[in-house]
Amino acid sequence: MILIIDNHGQYVHLIRKNFDYMGVPAEIIPNTTDPEDVRERASGVVISGGPSRERAGNSREIIEELTGEVPILGICLGHQLMAEVFGGKVDWAAGREEYARTEVEILDHEGIFEGLPDKIVAWASHRDEVKEVPDEFVVTARSDRCEVEAMRHEELPLYGVQFHPELKFTEYGPDILKNFAKLCGEL
Repeated sequence: MILIIDNHGQYVHLIRKNFDYMGVPAEIIPNTTDPEDVRERASGVVISGGPSRERAGNSREIIEELTGEVPILGICLGHQLMAEVFGGKVDWAAGREEYARTEVEILDHEGIFEGLPDKIVAWASHRDEVKEVPDEFVVTARSDRCEVEAMRHEELPLYGVQFHPELKFTEYGPDILKNFAKLCGEL
C-alpha cells in the first residue's frame, strides 16, 4: 500500500484519487504518524504538499527512516523537505513564485519520468523552492521559473517534484504517479 503523508495541502485527496483510478491501494495518513507505523504498512510513501515546512510533522523523520527501504516521492513541500533532509538548500522563490501552469523540461527520463516527452505542462503552486540539490541527487526537470522542478537520488528510489502531478492541469500527471506505483511494486 502506498501511504500518503498529509502535510495539510489542498490537493492531498487528489493524490489518493489518482491511485484509486489505477486500482492502487493508497491511504492518506496524518503527518504526525510514527515512522515505524509507516514502515510496517508502506510499499511506498508520498510526502504531500502543504502550506509550510513548520507544519510538516514527522515528514522529515519518515524520509530519514524509510530511505532505502521503500520508494519515496515528495510533492511540492515534500520535495523541499526531501532536499533539506539530505543537505540541500530550500529558500523563498524571491519573485519567481509559481501559481499557474508552467512548461517543464524533463532532463532525465529515469524513474518517475519514464516514457514521458521532453516537455510537459504542469501546475505549480509554491513560494519556496529547492535552490541547491543535495549531494547524490540530480536535477531531473526544470522550468523558466524554477531550476529544480524535479530531482532524484542517483541510486536510491527517492524522487521529488516541485509541481503537482496529482492535478488534472498537469499533463502526464497520472503517468508520473503510475510510474511511482510501479516502482513501489503496486502495478
